[in-house]
Amino acid sequence: MRRLPTTIDGLVLIEPAVHRDARGFFQETFRQDKLAELGLAEDLAFVQENHSRSTRGVVRGMHFQVGAGIAKLVRCARGAIFDVVVDLRRGSPHFGRWEGFELNDGNHHQLLVPVGFAHGFCVTSDVADVLYKQTGFYAPDLERGIAYNDPDVGIRWPLPTEELIVSERDAQAPPLRELRERLPFMY
Repeated sequence: MRRLPTTIDGLVLIEPAVHRDARGFFQETFRQDKLAELGLAEDLAFVQENHSRSTRGVVRGMHFQVGAGIAKLVRCARGAIFDVVVDLRRGSPHFGRWEGFELNDGNHHQLLVPVGFAHGFCVTSDVADVLYKQTGFYAPDLERGIAYNDPDVGIRWPLPTEELIVSERDAQAPPLRELRERLPFMY
């Protein structure tokens, strides 16, 4: 495993070792000691893993959980996604800024999204399977979101707006400016 550069402090893009031969490939998708070698918290304790399957144009996000928050380790096992995070840490020099990464079944990259970031993705292949581990249990009463199309954040999704498929809940999410003062995350 090796750490790839990001522009927002705290994000970690990981390139795992992938062993390929005529039969296909093998990779370790999670290994805590290797993450620790990359400078990540040795006590990064994942307690839940989720798997979503979506079709081209589906946007899921931009989600986060309040309270203690949740860190996520995200990968795309099938297909391709444009994975996006927005810094929600008050006092951060990057507050409100987004960064996007292509995660797909060819590059095998994984993104560690720390507590204090909104997370979402857009499917760019015909179908995509996204798997992510998280450090806290899903709690509907703590789930929050910001608008995927917030003009102040300005996420540039890789598909035209008319091709994006968004849930009713995500379509109704407020802009970041409405939540700014109530966010519990500090830099």
